[in-house]
Amino acid sequence: MRPDHRPARGEFAWQPDGLFIRQVTDVDTIPDGTPQQWRDNAPFPMYALIGLDDTTGEFTMLYTDGRGVHRVYRMTFADGGWRIWREAPGFHQRFTGTLGVDGNSVDARWEMSKDGTTWNLDFELGYVRQHG
Repeated sequence: MRPDHRPARGEFAWQPDGLFIRQVTDVDTIPDGTPQQWRDNAPFPMYALIGLDDTTGEFTMLYTDGRGVHRVYRMTFADGGWRIWREAPGFHQRFTGTLGVDGNSVDARWEMSKDGTTWNLDFELGYVRQHG
């Protein structure tokens, strides 16, 4: 990912009991040149709580953001692939991410669909682990 395309910062942290992961994503300033439609719908700050179903091996992610949106997603993370999805009438979403060879980065994309069949790119993103 290019340095000029990293306006947001995210933190993933295990909760004290080790059963849930909390994600917080925020941005100080949306970069100049960002399309107005994206600015008008920017989700920051964004929060998620991720937990594992011990019988199915599938994760559930509870999501909320600064726009007042709140959703429930299903999620898997296996063999270097990270998938998040939800099926909702008229607005399906899916996230696909690939863990980098070094284990310190993820290249990903969010897509959306009105019918669950025809998918359109919403946006691409990447995560880079910061040490220290």
